[in-house]
Amino acid sequence: MSIVPKENIEVIAQSIGINNLSSDVALALAPDTEYRMREIMQEAIKCMRHSKRTTLTADDVDAALNMRNVEPIYGFASRGPLRFKRAIGQRDLFYIDDKDVDLKDVIEMPLPKAPLDTAVHCHWLAIEGVQPAIPENASVEVIAAPSDGKKLEQKDDGLPVDIKLPVKHVLSRELQLYFDKITELTMSSSDSVLFKQALVSLATDSGLHPLVPYFTYFIADEVSRGLSDYSLLFALMRIVRSLLRNPHIHIEPYLHQLMPSVVTCLVARRLGNRFADNHWELRDFTANLVASICKRFGHVYSNLQTRLTKTLLNAFLDPKRAMTQQYGAIRGLAALGPTVVRILILPNLEPYMRLLEPEMLLEKQKNEMKRHEAWRVYGTLLHAAGQCLYDRLKVFPPLSSQPARAVWKTNARVITTALSKKYAVCIFF
Repeated sequence: MSIVPKENIEVIAQSIGINNLSSDVALALAPDTEYRMREIMQEAIKCMRHSKRTTLTADDVDAALNMRNVEPIYGFASRGPLRFKRAIGQRDLFYIDDKDVDLKDVIEMPLPKAPLDTAVHCHWLAIEGVQPAIPENASVEVIAAPSDGKKLEQKDDGLPVDIKLPVKHVLSRELQLYFDKITELTMSSSDSVLFKQALVSLATDSGLHPLVPYFTYFIADEVSRGLSDYSLLFALMRIVRSLLRNPHIHIEPYLHQLMPSVVTCLVARRLGNRFADNHWELRDFTANLVASICKRFGHVYSNLQTRLTKTLLNAFLDPKRAMTQQYGAIRGLAALGPTVVRILILPNLEPYMRLLEPEMLLEKQKNEMKRHEAWRVYGTLLHAAGQCLYDRLKVFPPLSSQPARAVWKTNARVITTALSKKYAVCIFF
């Protein structure tokens, strides 16, 4: 006995235009219809379970029909339960209550907005526990409700504008005192033992990350204002080195603010206002600092060393730049490695020496200070070329050792004799 009555088979036959279906045929089709329905429902339940759901939907039934190579039933969605109404004059006949829609209303309906292209946009939620103040991040503080006399800002289309206040970095009292003490020592007592201990603290303490933006702003501000204070500039560069050495500080987001200050202390025309200020030492220190930054963060910022070498090369080849600026540029390029020297300095060495030699001679340059600066530049060029030559020599196998030679100098001649048991070679000049 089938659960599908023969009356349902007759109704379905009438719906497809078969009006003279006999009762015997309907009775024979009912068990087969039940079997097909059970088969489809079992496949639909499998689809439901694979979808990790406990409610059977019309999509599951459509998927089961597709698996059986049967065209799915169109017009039924899984938005909610269907509403059936009883047909007038029929006791067991129901139909789906569909809402009538006027075609004129459909035509006059405005078109929906075009869908946005699929895209991925990333931003920092938090950096070392600190939420950056960007529009994408929700404000921590609650925006106060406007008073009766104020109005919300609106766009041209009348929609309200969602205003988000910037997130404030909250510092503890201890960190504020620590920052004030470090800045005080930097400005007044950079040669004291206490300042050296403060540098060690900056390089090792693990709770200083909230102070990094404050130190970055302090360094940039003081470098731009204190180019005439040699001791202050040296102290600021030592602070930068300590911050870079601290393994607990995530300093990458602040490199774009630190690098201009560091490069300024390398290629500025004048550092300090006294003759006794050893700005050469400051430039050497800063060059090593720049090299360490490129070595550590070059893989993160691929254009960091490229932009830096372009800046230094322009300072090196510009004849209008002072010798102090060219010295800093050469020291910075040499600190980046022998490869940079071989590619950027050595090809430009011959034309540069034609400009440098007159500045080194007493007959052509009467200013002793400029002559001293030219000799300093010449010395750093020799140092850079020597490093490059040594690096190239390491590539080749060691040369065979030459026999020892003895040299005697006389007033009339120089005699060089090879120490050999069989013969002696004498060269006369």
